[in-house]
Amino acid sequence: MTAAPVEATGSTGSTGSAGSAGPTGSNGPTGPTDVAGERLRRWRLVLGGDDADGTGCVLAGQDAAMDGALTALYGKDGKGRSGRDRSAGLGASAPSVARWLGDIRTYFPSSVVQVMQRDAIDRLGLSTLLLEPEMLEAVEADVHLVGTLLSLNKAMPETTKETARAVVRKVVEDLEKRLASRTRATLTGALDRSTRISRPRHHDIDWNRTIAANLKHYLPEYRTIVPERLIGYGRASQSVKKEVVLCIDQSGSMAASVVYASVFGAVLASMRSIATRLVVFDTAVVDLTDQLDDPVDVLFGTQLGGGTDINRALAYCQSQITRPADTVVVLISDLYEGGIRDEMLKRVAAMKASGVQFVTLLALSDEGAPAYDREHAAALAALGAPAFACTPDLFPEVMAAAIEKRPLPIPDTA
Repeated sequence: MTAAPVEATGSTGSTGSAGSAGPTGSNGPTGPTDVAGERLRRWRLVLGGDDADGTGCVLAGQDAAMDGALTALYGKDGKGRSGRDRSAGLGASAPSVARWLGDIRTYFPSSVVQVMQRDAIDRLGLSTLLLEPEMLEAVEADVHLVGTLLSLNKAMPETTKETARAVVRKVVEDLEKRLASRTRATLTGALDRSTRISRPRHHDIDWNRTIAANLKHYLPEYRTIVPERLIGYGRASQSVKKEVVLCIDQSGSMAASVVYASVFGAVLASMRSIATRLVVFDTAVVDLTDQLDDPVDVLFGTQLGGGTDINRALAYCQSQITRPADTVVVLISDLYEGGIRDEMLKRVAAMKASGVQFVTLLALSDEGAPAYDREHAAALAALGAPAFACTPDLFPEVMAAAIEKRPLPIPDTA
């Protein structure tokens, strides 16, 4: 049996399990003596319909409404949730789905709403309804919804495009707020460290590191340090110090990675010390660098789905490199290559031999390592470019390590 999600927001307004709504159909608080009734109530909500007859639990009020919302999505012909052959109870019109979306946002916390929305799209084939404005206005926007909208971009009617862009922009702006400050701070420090010089001018001296490096030259009688070696920052604070090329696989399985990479691309492009190029590919290669000032434009410039030609994409990226020793290439792909495998590996080897820092990410998302081509991953690792999945929170550290040319912080679970 596959249980439906039943986490809910109870009458007190707190977020928790369905237990917060009260025992045996009531909406009051659950006391110590009601443990058995609360357990039956939870089973009733999980099982639903005829499967729950043995619980002897009758739902009322908000519990009944929650059960109706769950049954509409997970019900078997509207009667239960334990069968393998499940069918829709939402109807085929946008208004009925929009009402259902409003209901689940009332009864369940955001994290559960997002799961149920994804299940509704996958199980009930509701993708086409996302092309209607009233539907989009009702959904709980997240990275996965953005990926679905991008895959529907070419089929989207003009009346829906502005609403879709508003939904995507909200998600992008939330991600930028979460990720931008830490990314800029981490990479600024890495850039400064990567350009330190040993004979700096006075206003370029990094005093903290200079003092730390010369503590052994402290003269107690003068209560001062006589520095034997000065450590400073480079003079190129206003010029480009590093070049970063983000090369993103836009096949359908990489949707979340495309969203996160586009946001990071915009953040990197906002840093004057980094020249950022963003390239997306399937069997064709598209350079979206000139749209990096707006990640929403970047996302709507992608076309999720199709085949994969990593070799062609890397050939284009390689042709754009002018300062290999100061360049970081980040390939984000599950490595299912449809192009010429040996040529792909030769290009990676050539870039690394020229001084390029090459990073291979199997995914840039919160979902862990996806399915990927293990043979290609092993071949890249043998070239000194290990492939691993990376969360958005870890990405700044990965980029900082690549900029400083030190070992990458590869997760233990990679």
